[in-house]
Amino acid sequence: MKLKSRIVIAEDHTILREGLRVLLSSHQDLEVVGEAVDGREAIHRVEELAPDLVLLDLSMPRMDGMDAIREIRKGSPETKILALTVHKAEEYVLTALQAGADGYALKDSTHAELVTAIRSVLAGKRYLSPGVSEQVIEGYLAGKKADGPKSLWASVTPREREVLKLIAEGNKNKEIAEILCISVKTVEKHRSNVMEKLDLHNVSDLTAYAIERGIVTR
Repeated sequence: MKLKSRIVIAEDHTILREGLRVLLSSHQDLEVVGEAVDGREAIHRVEELAPDLVLLDLSMPRMDGMDAIREIRKGSPETKILALTVHKAEEYVLTALQAGADGYALKDSTHAELVTAIRSVLAGKRYLSPGVSEQVIEGYLAGKKADGPKSLWASVTPREREVLKLIAEGNKNKEIAEILCISVKTVEKHRSNVMEKLDLHNVSDLTAYAIERGIVTR
């Protein structure tokens, strides 16, 4: 008897997460063995359950999908990673692939497209949604992005991105320090670094930037 492929779903929207679980569980070769509501929980679920694949939203609280991809790739290299997102821009696709994603699927994909994406990635193939332009694919394969100038965002470290996300979600320095298990002084340093690197001047600017990039939603 063929074993089912074990999947973890990381998605912070309950209705969508439950819908994905029902959808995938309707296929005899797929089994949802765990769920996560943010990037940190996704990392823990993968470590705990060692799934064949994690279906990962890119915009989640506490730790976003991009940073979660990097951590999962380092800690669980055998687990396949399929990013699931609304973002079609080249920057998001390239960043996800460079972080270690095996595939990139859009949330407006059909049921059949998503299952095809999952099976393709499980089979060891690279999958990019049909909604992603050929230019993005060609640019990635040619390595053009690596040769180009770094964006301002590329200069922001994973920890600084976490702090930015938490600030944009309305957390104060003390709350951020408790969430990340670091000192308030360290939070202030990260915050200052982000503002300097991105040329932002206050919390409103930081929040607007995070919303614009899809790091948080409002």
